[in-house]
Amino acid sequence: MLKEGGMSLSTKLIDRIAEGALPVLEAAGYDLADLELVKEGANWYLRFFIESPEGVDINDCERASGLLSQWLDETDPIPQAYFLEVSSPGIERPLKKEKDFLRFAGSRVTVKLFAPLNGKKIYVGKLGPVDDQNLTLTTAEDQLLEIPRDKITQVNLYWDENEEG
Repeated sequence: MLKEGGMSLSTKLIDRIAEGALPVLEAAGYDLADLELVKEGANWYLRFFIESPEGVDINDCERASGLLSQWLDETDPIPQAYFLEVSSPGIERPLKKEKDFLRFAGSRVTVKLFAPLNGKKIYVGKLGPVDDQNLTLTTAEDQLLEIPRDKITQVNLYWDENEEG
């Protein structure tokens, strides 16, 4: 997402960058989990979040950074100066794309809402079917919830360091 101080700008640039960078990453065995161009203070940051079936470590990030840096230097898609950052989406990675919801179906997730639903703005549960309108979640109390997608601000994989697995 292209943001400036939390406000969304045109997504054309970020879409163009993602479209061009994806073949570079895929040729190296990585997938693009997410991409953002954000302004923090006086500086712009272009952040690539990569993943692979084997996982991503610091060496993968360095390798991908070098490949992306070369591609960005050649194509020069961003008019302003920026810092390039490459990392994994992390253990509590956000789920944004349809393929994320399919891949992590059955996993525990945290769902944050714009406004309370049944008195709560945050739910944790097992991710069930997701369609264009709703996300289905089974809570620890075996409550089945259909949450309207337009009420959701964020969905992340759930992780608790005190739990096994």
